[in-house]
Amino acid sequence: MNKYVCTFITFLATMTVNAQIMPRALGFEFGVMTPGTHNAITDVANVLVGQVTLIEGNDIRTGVTAILPHRDNIFQQKVPAAVHIGNGFGKLAGSTQIEELGNMESPIILTNTLSVAAGIEGIIEYTFSFPENDKVYSVNAVVGETNDGYLNDIRGRHVKPTHVVEAIAKAKSGPVEQGNVGAGTGTVCFGFKGGIGSSSRKLPETLGGYTVGVLVQTNFGGVLQIDGMPAGKLLDQYSFQNQLESADGSCMIIIATDAPIGERNLKRLAERGMLGLARTGGIASNGSGDYVLAFSTDPNSRISHQSRPLVLENTRYLRNDDMTALFLAAIEATEEAIINSLFAAQDMSGRDGHTVKALPIKEIRALKESLNTTNR
Repeated sequence: MNKYVCTFITFLATMTVNAQIMPRALGFEFGVMTPGTHNAITDVANVLVGQVTLIEGNDIRTGVTAILPHRDNIFQQKVPAAVHIGNGFGKLAGSTQIEELGNMESPIILTNTLSVAAGIEGIIEYTFSFPENDKVYSVNAVVGETNDGYLNDIRGRHVKPTHVVEAIAKAKSGPVEQGNVGAGTGTVCFGFKGGIGSSSRKLPETLGGYTVGVLVQTNFGGVLQIDGMPAGKLLDQYSFQNQLESADGSCMIIIATDAPIGERNLKRLAERGMLGLARTGGIASNGSGDYVLAFSTDPNSRISHQSRPLVLENTRYLRNDDMTALFLAAIEATEEAIINSLFAAQDMSGRDGHTVKALPIKEIRALKESLNTTNR
């Protein structure tokens, strides 16, 4: 296919996603805390998101999503991080070093299952592009994935390291594109079209005024719930009804915060991401790779690669007793990010003529209005 035609198709897909009705417009609230300005992970100070979407011909439906904790040289200015594995049937490259050292030294790349190697290569190229890294001989690249093989020619391995570098270069603050974009281009969730979703929560000043933001790549099953409404049951579409609605799949959950917390409490924060997934009806099935990665962007918590003096000084972390509000924020934002990925997604056809329908928004609106009438 002509590259200009591919670009035009991608542009049309983007326009359609941006025009989609989101759940808050229908009265869904997802908890009690207030979203940030953009209701996205980029509401957290310094966080940037970039995406490359590959929609070509009849079979290529995939892409790359990059999340950066800051614009500086991440290898030289590492950030505290932690990983929680909800169910380990998947791949999260770089996770063991994060677990061991409690920090992250690269952007986070999300892509499809068979493109993790390309993600690593792209991160290495990006890291080597900084002159001050000219003596670096090892990079712990962080790459997560879900399997988009139902809609995408995954065996073709169409994601290249150049796409990864491009996604990183495109990373920016502000609104995050959601739905059929980046690493969510070819995913399926609860039997509907899944994708990239994001949400955030801003704590009141009395609780520190910190922000928690979440970005998800949804590709899993279960019995869909939307803000407590049993949508999957009411729509008569849920796991085990047929092969398409199989519970297997994966979900990548990225949690960012500007709160001054270290790897131990980031681990506790990451664990709450699975509670948010559960609130949407996800069940972390046997064949699901459900990973949560949490990091802090607090500038005073950065870890210099060439740290001097030998003893870290002036490191101040939030008390354990003050973590609960952040836990709630992470749960609510994860829940909403997953639902946002469904609302933003559109119908998509792909490999071998497979078609996945988007969540039927008109029916969801009718169900919501019916419940509102009943509860009056």
